[in-house]
Amino acid sequence: MSRMAYVTDLRTLQGECSANYARLSRLVRDVRAGDVREIALSGQEARFGTLCLDVREQAPYTTILRVRQQGVLDHVIDTPCMTVHLYHDVRMAEVTDFQRQRHFEGRYRYPNARMHQPDEKLQLNRFLGEWLEHAMAHGHTADLPG
Repeated sequence: MSRMAYVTDLRTLQGECSANYARLSRLVRDVRAGDVREIALSGQEARFGTLCLDVREQAPYTTILRVRQQGVLDHVIDTPCMTVHLYHDVRMAEVTDFQRQRHFEGRYRYPNARMHQPDEKLQLNRFLGEWLEHAMAHGHTADLPG
């Protein structure tokens, strides 16, 4: 039985990157290089931690953010941390680094030495989108844009 090779779904990846750009633009509006926007995440009765959006670099066409979560489990587990490039000219945001791993390919043969999924890049950008949606729905901060 032959297996079909994974084909990168560029339309879905670009859609996810465009949606993430819109989410991040809303969350880091009026924030400059060196600033950090902190969003406390909570449910009905529990606090989940803080989403930190750290603006590392800003240029006319690109902004580089570090997105990470801080919380009560920091000393127990490696909490999520990623670098995201916002490309202002095409209005897209792309995950370029996750948990200190860089340069993700559009597709991977599976299995592979690092056990990346065939659509690892899409999954990372989708994870960022879900993380930001959660922050927008359950986040609390005095300076979060309305």
